[in-house]
Amino acid sequence: MDDQEMIDSVLAPEGPPPAPAEKIPTVVVDDVHIIYKVYGAGAGKGSATSALSRIMMRKASPALSEVHAVKGISFTAYKGEAVGLIGSNGSGKSTTLAAIAGLLPPASGAIYTDGQPSLLGVNAALMNDLTGERNVVLGCLAMGMTYAEVREKYQEIVDFSGINEKGDFISLPMRTYSSGMSARLRFSISAARTHDVLMIDEALSTGDAAFRKRSEERIRELRKEAGTVFLVSHSNSTIRETCNRTIWLEHGVIRADGDTEDVVKEYEDWTATRK
Repeated sequence: MDDQEMIDSVLAPEGPPPAPAEKIPTVVVDDVHIIYKVYGAGAGKGSATSALSRIMMRKASPALSEVHAVKGISFTAYKGEAVGLIGSNGSGKSTTLAAIAGLLPPASGAIYTDGQPSLLGVNAALMNDLTGERNVVLGCLAMGMTYAEVREKYQEIVDFSGINEKGDFISLPMRTYSSGMSARLRFSISAARTHDVLMIDEALSTGDAAFRKRSEERIRELRKEAGTVFLVSHSNSTIRETCNRTIWLEHGVIRADGDTEDVVKEYEDWTATRK
């Protein structure tokens, strides 16, 4: 590649930037197993009402079963990488992110992180009875921003989310928002600061094309400013545009780990044979 080709590749608006030359580990997942404990086999067996009924009738608790969601996975992520996680429903993608974030303890194995992981998902906690404006302030403060930083970033967050493009929705309670509006606001709040490790779980899937484009550009900026970005998405095009590396999980094990185009193509070929 000559100098001009190198410049063109760096300035190209499409596609993820290359992985950093210097590899500094930010996340190490070492032979991790995650097991869920599930109470009861039938529908409703785990509800509060049924539990109270069993107490009143002195019935035994339903049987305890286990779900082996992640089965001995190992990988290392590096500073400046954007790592996509793909796989069919129930393959262990979201479970893996939750474990890296410290929300799920591994049954065995270990996870090491350099810095504080931040998990952004479609169910990220915002308060439905509060306005979007108050949620922006509380969300920023919860991430450790100062009041001065919140004031400085507030309008940028609102504009990035596009919440007010069709009215003054930022002043309305979150319960009045559509799922897409809520997801856009969650991402906009989370992306307002630099993260050591940012994990995004399907939070971009409900946005429109213009917002996805802004989100992809912001993820590129976060990679330059911070450490590592993980992205779970069922949109292969989003993975291709955003991630320079992809891990394919299936039934709790890693099927492939490498260059995004190679892994996504392998996954697409595999899914095509199953239709």
